[in-house]
Amino acid sequence: MAAPALVALAHGSRDPRSAATVTALVDEVKALRPDLRIEKAFLELAKPSFQTVVDKLVRAGHDEIVVVPLLLNEAFHARVDVPEQVVEATTRHPALKIRATDVLGLEARFLEVLDERMRAALKDARVRELDALVLAAAGSSDPLANQAVARLARVWGTHHKLPVTAAYAAAAPPATGEAVRAFRAEGRRHIAVASLFLAPGTLLDRATELAFEAGAVAVSEPLGAHPEIARTVLARYAVGAVELVPV
Repeated sequence: MAAPALVALAHGSRDPRSAATVTALVDEVKALRPDLRIEKAFLELAKPSFQTVVDKLVRAGHDEIVVVPLLLNEAFHARVDVPEQVVEATTRHPALKIRATDVLGLEARFLEVLDERMRAALKDARVRELDALVLAAAGSSDPLANQAVARLARVWGTHHKLPVTAAYAAAAPPATGEAVRAFRAEGRRHIAVASLFLAPGTLLDRATELAFEAGAVAVSEPLGAHPEIARTVLARYAVGAVELVPV
């Protein structure tokens, strides 16, 4: 009996760098589990769509699918868009068993990826010591999602023994520039910004621009196609595959 197919479901963006990053991440997952049928899909703004991928898998004979949302927060897209897509797929294919897992989330081990990206950014900026850090995320209209980012920022700050502020590219204050300026008003001059984004895009570009305008010394690249992210995708898949088994 074949293992369930894995669909890595990203939000989607008009920015081609975003789709390229998702493709690279899925390639990382495939390298770890070459035995699995693994496909990428997007909720919007990029192709292939989720329904297109589901149709493709059904035609190929797959009757079980585990969907892993490539989202960092349990906000609107996770709570509304993903379940709606799953319902539509099962309505169109009544014999299909499909399970959407938890989102990637804000795992504490992702801080190791942030540190790696930050070290690269500081090396390029030729900065060795920092006075403060800003953890920049997309932001959400859901206050619980923003609070999750703030909690991760506190954990990160404790690890580095530096003051850290969470900042958001949209939907919630402070913006990255405001966070950097607030630290500078305290007399701190070497402030770096870590990008808590899965992939590049317009929001991250704007957050980066505002950070540098405010005086940040470095802004890291997004999490991207890192092996740790790929392993988390597979961890979510493993739980979803077990949940497909009838009890």
